[in-house]
Amino acid sequence: MTTGRGGRRLTATVTDLEVVEQRAYLIGVATSSAGSESADRSLAELGRLTLTAGSDPVFSELLIRSELEPGLLIGKGQAQRAVELSNAMDIDVVVFDNSLSPAQQRNLQSIFECDVVDRQAVILDIFAQHATSREGMLQVELALLEYRLPRLRGKGKELSQQAGGIGTRGPGETKLETDRRRILNRISRLKRELKEVAATRQTKRKARVRSELPIAALVGYTNAGKSTLLNRLTDADVLVEDQLFSTLDSSVRRAELPGGTPCLLSDTVGFIRDLPHQLVESFQSTLAEVSSADLLLHVVDGSDPDADAQITTVRSVLGEIGAEQVPELFVINKTDEADPAAIERLVARHEGIAVSAHTGEGAGALMEAVERILTATSYLVTLEIPYDRGDLLALLHRNGAVIDESHTEAGTLVDARLRGDLAARFEPWLVKEQGT
Repeated sequence: MTTGRGGRRLTATVTDLEVVEQRAYLIGVATSSAGSESADRSLAELGRLTLTAGSDPVFSELLIRSELEPGLLIGKGQAQRAVELSNAMDIDVVVFDNSLSPAQQRNLQSIFECDVVDRQAVILDIFAQHATSREGMLQVELALLEYRLPRLRGKGKELSQQAGGIGTRGPGETKLETDRRRILNRISRLKRELKEVAATRQTKRKARVRSELPIAALVGYTNAGKSTLLNRLTDADVLVEDQLFSTLDSSVRRAELPGGTPCLLSDTVGFIRDLPHQLVESFQSTLAEVSSADLLLHVVDGSDPDADAQITTVRSVLGEIGAEQVPELFVINKTDEADPAAIERLVARHEGIAVSAHTGEGAGALMEAVERILTATSYLVTLEIPYDRGDLLALLHRNGAVIDESHTEAGTLVDARLRGDLAARFEPWLVKEQGT
């Protein structure tokens, strides 16, 4: 595995999905016909994930079972049929939409004549390909190694199955234990490095808090349009591509609300159903940007027929990272593509704001709504700033909304709107408070 050292790019090591035009056979398993519609949508999403990972999903099918089989996930007859199809279509990798336990993956690997992976492996592979910053590379490598560790047993000829008892130990076990120890040591080093990076990120986050600028974090399902919206609202130049997980590293940009009050907008990694828990744990320092925000802008792809399920997924991840208590404003995106009736339904159900990040429609109304929420605890004040305290005047202009300025013998008279915490700092120079 290559690492972030020396500027080299981290590449995926869970699978061989980075091979160009690798032929993939996708299999989804539903436990009842009642859940087949949702399973079909999930399988279609797996197809997009596989394409993003650089492989060609040449065939996909949904298998219905009364219950999942512990050893193979699917029945032996279904497995044998899948093997025959795989061989006939010259498949390079079989991708299951369901999460596979290490034992299930080993069992399936033994009967297929190609690689067998699951949705989580594909997502990890995509993250590995798209990580660019040092922190992102460290986070993804840690998640990859933690995913691989329990799957070392019996992986290929070099890592022979570990066994117990007299006469069963040999070079295979030595190789396996060497690999396991090496991975554990690397995991320990990565965690130490990430702690250092997290400390630096925490220092920057504290500096933003001390600046007393309100922070709104954009969250949402992957490819909902968060980065495009950030660019629209702040004239930023964040990478935008029409594919899943095109950006992994968080971006923070300064914006100005309609009333003149500045704020910070933070873009974060997109979420997806069955996001590997290793990624959630590894990205804790990045996702802390969300839990420390003053407001969450939950961006929803209004053109997606599965929008409600995506909202549920995002809220589930928000709960995992302790951000469920942060105020939330729904932003129903892609009005230029979606059915107007679907947009209207989502707006009514979630009390959201309809926008098109692509055309700019609704952006003004969105910023007005953001301002109403972020300035709910702000105050209109009149301050008299001494002439020798130019630093205070600069702080007002930087972090507050200055409405009017005039001059007296004692100093500069300023009418301004300030957040509660900033207003408290200026109390010694308060002439009068005009209300909220």
